[in-house]
Amino acid sequence: MSAPAPAPFRNTPAILEVADLRTHFFTRAGIVKAVDGVSFSVARGEIVGLVGESGSGKTVTGFSLIGLVDQPGRIVGGSVRLDGEEMVGMPQKQLRGMRGARIAMVFQDPMMTLNPVLTIGTQMRLALAAHEKVSTRAAKDRAADALTRVGIPDARSRLDAYPHEFSGGMRQRVAIAIALLHGTDVIIADEPTTALDVSIQAQILTEVRELARENGTALVWISHDLATVSTLASRILVMYAGRIVEDGPVSDVLRQPRHPYTAGLLKSLPAMAEPGTDLDPIPGATPSLLALPDGCPFHPRCSRADATCHTEPPLQRTDNRGVRCHHPLTVGADT
Repeated sequence: MSAPAPAPFRNTPAILEVADLRTHFFTRAGIVKAVDGVSFSVARGEIVGLVGESGSGKTVTGFSLIGLVDQPGRIVGGSVRLDGEEMVGMPQKQLRGMRGARIAMVFQDPMMTLNPVLTIGTQMRLALAAHEKVSTRAAKDRAADALTRVGIPDARSRLDAYPHEFSGGMRQRVAIAIALLHGTDVIIADEPTTALDVSIQAQILTEVRELARENGTALVWISHDLATVSTLASRILVMYAGRIVEDGPVSDVLRQPRHPYTAGLLKSLPAMAEPGTDLDPIPGATPSLLALPDGCPFHPRCSRADATCHTEPPLQRTDNRGVRCHHPLTVGADT
């Protein structure tokens, strides 16, 4: 049985507050509304899972939170506050000073973080020097300690190794260790364990839980894997076509989903199917973000849809849960 997901530190306000965040890409074919009115908050020590199909806007949300959206994309509205400080519209020099020191991102491919021609120790020392004045000896001690915390054996000697001398799982651990160097307030993790061996995944998830529990680091864990999120996060955000359509405590949302899309995701999981029976996938395909349907973007695939669904659905919030749907599910309802 997996360890329980850590709860946020008691009586602490949100460290990360996102309000009506909108990130659009301006292409020759039209405007792609990759993130379209996303709002949520994360407390210190809390792990929040952001889930959805490919193309739902999860990764662009992560890049938007840390200010790494490049042309032709840009944040066109909304707010991202880190410990009360507005990051949207912040000058790039000031934003670079916050990245790594107060908010960091771990990518699915660790080679987006690691330079193949520099040793691991050099890269970690440079990461420290970018935000702090620290001696070479102190930097080496802190780098070795960070590698040890993510389970890399004989950490001090491995500082002299190059990225190609590590396995994929070890490189991912190094990327996580770099994110830990400064006692970062918030870490955005974009499917960092997807390509790893199951046993390595389990070890990294354990380390991430301990990080949140011991240091009060807040994590936004981006994934398409509901099973991983269910063992790691305390709260889940379900994203579809650039919007969060459902949110709430993980156990509640997965046990009794209220949005038809969430229910469809769960029914399509192999673990939920009876042995020997076919899976029950969601019909149709995710709509193009260039040509979203009117109203609820899920209505062309939803068996509960009617004419009302061609209008914008309201956000209904009860019992620490939210659902953006005209006809939310009730207990025992059929999708």
